[in-house]
Amino acid sequence: MRSVDSTGGLAQFAPAPFTQHGGRLTDARSLCPDAPKPWIDLSTAINPNPYPAPRASAQARARLPEFQELQKLEAAAARAFGVDNPERILATAGSETVVRLLPHVLPSVTEAKIVWPTYTSHTDSWQRLGVPVGRVYSIERASLAPGTVVTLVNPNSPDGSITPREQLLEAHDRIAAHDGYLVIDEAFADADPSCSVADLAGTERYPRIIVLRSFGKFYGLAGVRLGFTIAAPALIARIRAALGDWPVAADAIAAGLAAYTDPLWAERTRVRLRSAARKLDALLIRSGFDIVGGASLFRLARSELAPARFNQLLRAGILARPFNHDIKLLRFGLPHGDAAWRRLRDTLRARP
Repeated sequence: MRSVDSTGGLAQFAPAPFTQHGGRLTDARSLCPDAPKPWIDLSTAINPNPYPAPRASAQARARLPEFQELQKLEAAAARAFGVDNPERILATAGSETVVRLLPHVLPSVTEAKIVWPTYTSHTDSWQRLGVPVGRVYSIERASLAPGTVVTLVNPNSPDGSITPREQLLEAHDRIAAHDGYLVIDEAFADADPSCSVADLAGTERYPRIIVLRSFGKFYGLAGVRLGFTIAAPALIARIRAALGDWPVAADAIAAGLAAYTDPLWAERTRVRLRSAARKLDALLIRSGFDIVGGASLFRLARSELAPARFNQLLRAGILARPFNHDIKLLRFGLPHGDAAWRRLRDTLRARP
């Protein structure tokens, strides 16, 4: 897909880099070097008001992290997620690390099914190992061969759809009966913990559920690179051995320890995010978009003019998220601060 602005002022470009995942501000700056600054990145669905996390001490940053420090972090996260056995949880440098590693550590996988549309990295990681990948549009429609891994994002991105816990647990039993695994990416679950099955993942009753949790989105600290895997103790031990003795950095340990022992901040943030999402809905609707999905950290909007709107926003120094599976869709994260809200409002008031 190639796009140009309606006035011809923006050179033609292929927005493929922007459809892979959020971010890519360097690409955006190169396309629109004269855009207003600072750039407003609405493409990543990251909390614009991050947790005020401390950095590690100078002494901690000057040495390798101790295993006991990692254990404290994992225990704090386990309590926050409702996980009663710390042997079922592992801290990693972001959940993406385990997305890429799972194909190498899960035994006897014959095929992968991805509930679509969602993150392309889940498809990517299996294809790179030569595992056949199929896309399904609901977890009930996944046909299962022996050794099938089914991956679902809950709440999903980009549409924010939520699969209820009961449905996930029923799906586990059907998948486990075929010697498969159910991988649930809960990157956005901190904003809506009621949908999470982290408390049950890897238990004796649900041994083939694997849950991935992200720290960076809800806590607004994606650059800290921290995530967690919750799974059966034997699988956690296998992943831990593959990652080695220092899977996360000292600053990630310090940030996670503080954040996961601060439930009051989390509750207040959930309320604030829901309010901001309603405000964004109103702005987008007034600008001619239809809201077709979303979670409290992002909204999915449809417009016949979405490609032109994407270009218009780029020229204004605002990066939204386009999609190659449907060019009429744009995903918007939450702006940070009054100036960002005003620039988004003023840009969308104008015709593209």
